[in-house]
Amino acid sequence: MKGFLPSRTRRYADRGDAGRQLATALDSYRGQRPLVLAIPRGGVPIGRIVADALDGDLDVMLVRKLGSPINCEVAIGAVDEQGRVQLTARSEMVGAGMNYVRAEAARQLAVIRKRRACYSPNAHPADPTGRVVIVVDDGLATGATMRAALHALRQHHPAALVAAVPVAAPDSLQSLEDLADDVVCLHAPAHFRAVGAFYEDFHPVDDTEVMRLLSAPPRAAAGLPVAEPVTFDLPDACLPGDLAMPPHARGLVIFAHGSGADRDSPRDRRLAQFLQQAGMGTLLFNLLTPEEELSRAAVFDIATLACRLASVVAKVRVDPALGQLPLGLFGAGTGAAAALVVAAQRPRDIVAVVLRSGRPDLAGAGTLARVTAPTLLVVAGEDRQVLSLNRAAQRRIPGKNELAVVPGATHLFKEPGTLEAASKLARDWFARWLGARARPPRRKPTGGRYTDRLAG
Repeated sequence: MKGFLPSRTRRYADRGDAGRQLATALDSYRGQRPLVLAIPRGGVPIGRIVADALDGDLDVMLVRKLGSPINCEVAIGAVDEQGRVQLTARSEMVGAGMNYVRAEAARQLAVIRKRRACYSPNAHPADPTGRVVIVVDDGLATGATMRAALHALRQHHPAALVAAVPVAAPDSLQSLEDLADDVVCLHAPAHFRAVGAFYEDFHPVDDTEVMRLLSAPPRAAAGLPVAEPVTFDLPDACLPGDLAMPPHARGLVIFAHGSGADRDSPRDRRLAQFLQQAGMGTLLFNLLTPEEELSRAAVFDIATLACRLASVVAKVRVDPALGQLPLGLFGAGTGAAAALVVAAQRPRDIVAVVLRSGRPDLAGAGTLARVTAPTLLVVAGEDRQVLSLNRAAQRRIPGKNELAVVPGATHLFKEPGTLEAASKLARDWFARWLGARARPPRRKPTGGRYTDRLAG
């Protein structure tokens, strides 16, 4: 049970405060585009923040507790959206017979169906199959609702099932261990009273607030700009993209996805967040059509990738709102080669280049010799072959350049903390050069300079 942090006292200012702290504790799931399922109503403000911070998707997990016949506020079990009932040992203690349980379950199921119609009138519930699923609530008392949610979700075979709450009774947490792959709780006081006792502001959440949070543009709650859909009509393809511009952007970074990836790549979207938080705009677009992504020949057609990227750069340059911004190029995989080709072709337009797990060798020796934009090559320490190719290509680049190695990382940076390290390196490089509104020299310098360093 990871993330279980018992302590003597902890109070949250409100659900927003709890959500931000919980998102930090769940940071290891960033980059996996998790499905965050919030238990209404109190769990939804927290779920919105967690989903935005982890670049995940948000939906509600509709489970209702079954109230005791003696005190309706005390849970004797719960019912899920499919009508499955989970009972606690308390149900026998308070004398809840099956007739009562069936009637109470029917009453709560009617509430569930009403809420689904209210919260998602034009959409089906999100499919958890094969995904990392994080179930969040504002706290656990008996834990009956969370247990019912986890039990129902397990039937859909998620890739990983996580229960996450800011505060819980210790015995309730223990009861989740066999149902979840991971249980993350920030505070489990030995003397648990009620969930609301651990919040300074624990106002009731109504349906209006739930609907607002569910319909809010993704990432708005995290203070990030909302991406605007754009389309590039090129002679050989129509390419969709996402443009996100923070206020008073200091520059724009155009992404060149490679090796079959597209603008939905969780690794690239995580980097885009880092850049946006640093005041830079980002443009992520698909270099390939869906059919081309399935073709190895198309993925390695550097000439076509570079031609499309150059066309997008040209369109950005004549755009009244974007044309005066310093431009950076980020390339991954085969997209790295395309980025270098465009940097060599358009030295007055491209201010800086960052490559991650790239194949710069595919750009060709002649192209590398014409790259004058400051270039950072970020490579995983355990990706030996790609590291060797990057070192060889680096020596052919005449302009300012560095090679940064992220220790312990493999090609896709799946190891904890490695993707963040790579993203911070890219952010700092672009901030350095775009922030200064640098321009590459017009003539090729007579001597090159490169360094090789380790990323901490």
